Amino acid sequence: MLDKRITIDPSICHGKPCIRGLRYPIEDILEWLASGMSIEEILADYEDLERADILASLDYAARLAQIKRVDRLVS
Repeated sequence: MLDKRITIDPSICHGKPCIRGLRYPIEDILEWLASGMSIEEILADYEDLERADILASLDYAARLAQIKRVDRLVS
């Protein structure tokens, strides 16, 4: 599902992962959900998004969270 829903294009949103080549970065969708918006509210506000897009965003985030180790950055 991710390969059809999540796209990365350097000419769209500076290469950030987005929904289907649209200008909806995954991080925005995750922030909307984290702020308390429901999937239904997001879909009502952004009519070109689909429920599967929101679920793909959550799946993408879950996969990123599966990293084995996080090292601190040294400044």
